[in-house]
Amino acid sequence: MASDARGAVLVTGSSTGIGRATALRLDRAGFDVFAGVRKRGDAEALEEAGSERIEPVIIDVTDEGTIAATAERIEQVTGGRLAGLVNNAGAVVAGPIETLDLDRLRHQLEVNVTGQVAVTQAFIPQLRAAGGRIVLMASVGGRMSLPYLSAYHASKFALEAIGDALRMEMRPFGVEVSIIEPGAISTPFWGKGKDQVDEVLESMTPEQQELYRGAVRTATEAAQKAEKRGISPDRVAKSVEHALTASRPKTRYLVGIDARAQASLRKYLPDRMVDRAIASQMKD
Repeated sequence: MASDARGAVLVTGSSTGIGRATALRLDRAGFDVFAGVRKRGDAEALEEAGSERIEPVIIDVTDEGTIAATAERIEQVTGGRLAGLVNNAGAVVAGPIETLDLDRLRHQLEVNVTGQVAVTQAFIPQLRAAGGRIVLMASVGGRMSLPYLSAYHASKFALEAIGDALRMEMRPFGVEVSIIEPGAISTPFWGKGKDQVDEVLESMTPEQQELYRGAVRTATEAAQKAEKRGISPDRVAKSVEHALTASRPKTRYLVGIDARAQASLRKYLPDRMVDRAIASQMKD
């Protein structure tokens, strides 16, 4: 890894989508980028796509051992000074609340919430030493919920709360905290579409399948249509770069027209009107 005046950043979940776009964009911006991945193959792909400033690191946010090993590696390279942490790693668990497997719910929260806190805890000393920045990848889904994605939305609502508290806690140390709230992104959201639908349905009893099959398929199709209209991951990465480099970063970044529209719906309309608007949209 080549040393650079802009400092070092860690981006978790860099294998695909927003994380990959962010790692490569920060590389081009002159940061030394530790790109967190879980597979060696993804590490090799990032090395090929980026410059010598990118160093892939194997980190699973649910595995304290890999978090500690990454913290030790970054401390060795940087002398214990980290300019930025981008908590991007995440997962999506779908399904009706009535049929939601509790172990899958726990996994959702473990990855999207507990894992983000674990990584943040491990790197706060290095961020404090550098007067660095923390970025949490939430979602407009942290402001309002859609049916059949309760576990995912719960995790994003939690990140919003954690981000607000963390921002106030870090202020005395000169560490800025920003929350990114994208709308639909042009990357797969409900896994592989039909495969994820089948997985959700297989976890149900025959009676539950009869009740929910049509609604789950309709919701998945609506999500896939939204993905096709979604913004590029690099649009989100651009907001991350601003959060890491601006003299006065925003506390929140709503990214995408649909994100701003959904935020306005939640802010100005009564709950039941929002419910009807969502139901209508999911039928399109």
